[in-house]
Parts: sequence; structure tokens; C-alpha cells
Amino acid sequence: MPKIRREAARLVRSGWSARKVGRYLGYHHTAVMEWVRKSVIIGDHPIPTKSSRPKSHPKELSKEIVNKIITKRLEHNRYAEAVHKELENDNIKVSLSSVKRTLERRYLIKKRSPWKRYHPHQERPYPLQSGDLVETDTIHRMIDKSKRLYVFTLIDVYSRWVYAKAYERMNFATGVKFIQEAQRYAPFHFEMIQFDHGPEFGKWFVERIKKSHRYTRIGKPNDNSHIEKLNRTLQEEFLDKLPNDVKIINCKLKEYLQYYNYKRVHGGINYLVPMQVV
Repeated sequence: MPKIRREAARLVRSGWSARKVGRYLGYHHTAVMEWVRKSVIIGDHPIPTKSSRPKSHPKELSKEIVNKIITKRLEHNRYAEAVHKELENDNIKVSLSSVKRTLERRYLIKKRSPWKRYHPHQERPYPLQSGDLVETDTIHRMIDKSKRLYVFTLIDVYSRWVYAKAYERMNFATGVKFIQEAQRYAPFHFEMIQFDHGPEFGKWFVERIKKSHRYTRIGKPNDNSHIEKLNRTLQEEFLDKLPNDVKIINCKLKEYLQYYNYKRVHGGINYLVPMQVV
């Protein structure tokens, strides 16, 4: 339709009458004239379809209530449910859905990602020995505006033993390959693996690692605090000093992991070396 409207305006400008264009395209001549007037404003471009959404409604919220909702949100940056309760305490009657809709229209609310699916809660085990709980994550490194490299990382919560490797691609197959390599390299067995809701840790990944696993809570990065701290340490002590080249990073990683697991002391384990704890 946008292209048909543009074509109608072109035909009128070329000398056809509005009635002739209407008969040719199958539309009323008054519609054709309206398209011609719009083409004068927007130029020789497809004329978009206008939204059919009504501009007003007899039961819409008053401007005063809308302003109070926005003010409550901006004052303390509270979520929609808290804003709704505060309005109730101020004797302002408004539904929770109206509060959410108002904040959404003003881009003041962050909608939950549809890609992060719900996973049943799995009790977090208390690590009593190496391998009881292993956390894994991915570091994204920008090579240029359209290309990245990915460093998969893994840490044993009990001993702080670490494994990492860089890859050119991030997907389910890469994640499974990384876990298998880490298990062969580790001096202990992984009893449970914990990860976030990243796209590389989906259903396909879970089915193929064949290990007990648990997901972190959505929006709670502190559930993965050990691996998040490792990622920062790895970037500051190692990755920031190297070019963004997978082969070079993996070559140097072997030396760094030897240092990290066999020589580097950790305050979280009473200044011992991970392999001493293992």
C-alpha cells in the first residue's frame, strides 16, 4: 500500500487526473488527492499507513494522574508495583496495569526479555569439596564494529581452580566443547555446573553436557559472583595486554592458567593456591 500511494501521486504529477488514477488503481479519487497532498509533504517516498489507534478515550487517565505516576517513578526509580502502592497510599485510584502501561509508553520501564525462559529452581549446593559447584560464563571481546571473539571461563567455587579458552564463535556446540575440554583438564569431577541465561547455555547445551546443572536467577548477577570476579581479573591481568586474536590468546592462556592455578594466591581461600586446596 505505501508504494501504491506513491505511484498514484506520481501519476497525478505526470498529468493524469485524480479520477483517471482512481479508476486505474481501483480507489476513490478523493483518496488519490489525499495521497497527493501527503506526497508534497514527505516527497517522493512510499506513503505509510496511519495508525488506527484512537487518539483519545473517554476512560483514559487524566494528565494529573499520569504526571503523578511519572513523578513517583523518577523520584526514587521504583518499579511499577511500588509506584502503584504509593499511589494507593495517596488515595489515588488507578490499576496496576495502567501504571505499567503509562511507564511503558514513556520508556520508563524495562521489559523482561522474552528470550530468558523460566527454569525451575534448583537448590544451590554448599561446596564441601572440589567439583561440588562449578560456575561458567562468557567474556565478549569486540574486535571491530561487527566482529567479536569469545572467551569461555569456568571456576570451581570451593578451590578457585580455573579453566578458560577463546573461540571465534559463541553457540551451543562451542559451550559443550568447552565444558568437555575443561572436564578433561580438571583434576576432579564436575558434580554441578551453574550458568546464567545466556544464549549459549540453552536447552540444547543442557541436554548434551549430561551433568547436573542450575540457572542463576534472572537479573541477579551476584548468584554468579565468583565467575564475574574471575572475568574481571582475567581481563585486567591478561586479556587487556593482548591483541584480539584467538590463536595468540589461547597460546598465552596456557601459561597464565599454570600461573593462576599453581602459583597465584587467593584471599578467598586464606591466601592459598588453588591446586593446594584441590
